[in-house]
Amino acid sequence: MKSRAVGPGPRLLLLPLLLLLVLRAAYVRGVQRARRYTPDWQSLDSRPLPDWFDKAKFGVFVHWGVFSVPAWGSEWFWWHWKGEGLPQYERFMSDNYPPGFSYADFGPQFTARFFHPETWTDLFQAAGAKYVVLTTKHHEGFTNWPSPVSWNWNSKDVGPHRDLVGELGKALRKRNIRYGLYHSLLEWFHPLYILDKKNGFKTQYFVRAKTMPELYDLVNRYEPDLIWSDGEWECPDTYWNSTEFLSWLYNDSPVKDQVVVNDRWGQNTSCHHGGYYNCQDKFKPESLPEHKWEMCTSIDRVSWGFRRNMVMGDIASECEIISELVQTVSLGGNYLLNIGPTKDGLIVPIFQERLLAVGKWLSINGEAIYASKPWRVQLEKNTTSVWYTSRGAAVYAIFLHWPDDGVLYLASPVTTSTTQITMLGIEKDLKWSTDPEEGLLVYLPQLPLFTLPVEIGWTIKLTGVH
Repeated sequence: MKSRAVGPGPRLLLLPLLLLLVLRAAYVRGVQRARRYTPDWQSLDSRPLPDWFDKAKFGVFVHWGVFSVPAWGSEWFWWHWKGEGLPQYERFMSDNYPPGFSYADFGPQFTARFFHPETWTDLFQAAGAKYVVLTTKHHEGFTNWPSPVSWNWNSKDVGPHRDLVGELGKALRKRNIRYGLYHSLLEWFHPLYILDKKNGFKTQYFVRAKTMPELYDLVNRYEPDLIWSDGEWECPDTYWNSTEFLSWLYNDSPVKDQVVVNDRWGQNTSCHHGGYYNCQDKFKPESLPEHKWEMCTSIDRVSWGFRRNMVMGDIASECEIISELVQTVSLGGNYLLNIGPTKDGLIVPIFQERLLAVGKWLSINGEAIYASKPWRVQLEKNTTSVWYTSRGAAVYAIFLHWPDDGVLYLASPVTTSTTQITMLGIEKDLKWSTDPEEGLLVYLPQLPLFTLPVEIGWTIKLTGVH
């Protein structure tokens, strides 16, 4: 018998290819690390967004501060009372507090007595949140950490006598939940800010003494995954020295490789510059934006901070929240849902209920949300609205209203010989057919709606389609 030479096996042939891929990845990482960003928007805007943020999709926003003490109207209480002198706020104060009571007098009543960071993070984890953003300082100037430039107006000196930012961060990191820090650039009534405003923002006393020292301190002390900037609207970014800070953040800070920022760095930057875009509060684009974005909204539709005068009609329903989440992710955005804890550090049951409802929905449908990408079609309207996402080879069609005839009509997916269709949360494949005029017909499970895994927002998973 003639002997045959045996060539290298397929595994051996793959080794050089794998080695090349590893070396290429190492080279790319090295180039990214070596790159320096200059303090101008052209350079800063060229930085790739760390991919953890796009994969996360859903986060919880927490508005908490001294405004949680009066807990009336909104977190802009001090401005509405003293900045604008609104009669209803003056009347609220005269009806409920003694003459001469100042906003600073609310500080000691911000006790956080029942704030247990582990309890909060248990809730956020159960809600399916992949990141949490806490107000470190709102426009009132009170800091929820021992800021060295906020003497006697911080949570260590006044009220809780605790480092609230640090405590929550430790609890979140134990659960691998990313930590974002909200920070207001401006402070309504800070004397140096008022002086700079009087000078037409030609001076920067406030920025140099307060804003920038605090931002550097927050980054070095807590190493956040995200900085959610706000309070930018009265001044250009040149007043705030935003590009100088961001170039340091991206080049030399301890979080330079993973940190993400938003777009509120000056009155000229929103929806134009920064990391991802918030544009305005509760931003809802009509079509797929070219740039990564986030919708921030609040369970209490009237306020971001806790209000004692909140009523059920002001609360977003489970249906509204799920619908917004689905629409946002389909259009390539992240969904940041806000709650306002009480001055004691409690999250009231209605907020807990809404968060847990999101978590329950995501436990079934998360496959269509987390780490998903927009599909070639985002929205289809026929008998019911259908929002699409994709992940790898799978396409997901999420519909918000169950069709009366039990048939879901999909015009966009094109089937092949390998097409398989299932519903998330139900094991069996679904029956389907195609029609030249109506497209793909998916025959939904013939079950009572209350026996389905979720009550709203059902997801059809399609593989082998294009």
